Amino acid sequence: MAKCAHCGKTTTFGHNRSFSMRATNRTFRPNLQKVTVLANGSKIKKLLCTKCIRTLVKTA
Repeated sequence: MAKCAHCGKTTTFGHNRSFSMRATNRTFRPNLQKVTVLANGSKIKKLLCTKCIRTLVKTA
């Protein structure tokens, strides 16, 4: 399942709205990337959303 390893962000559901305002189902998927992160002095590959990657870069 698509899930961020840091914040737990997953797929959410909503609606497409046409010009006539008819609602059809759609999914909003998080922008997940495979990233190598330093944790406890060792490199670990994690699946993170881009928002978490940005905050990790800002704090490092």
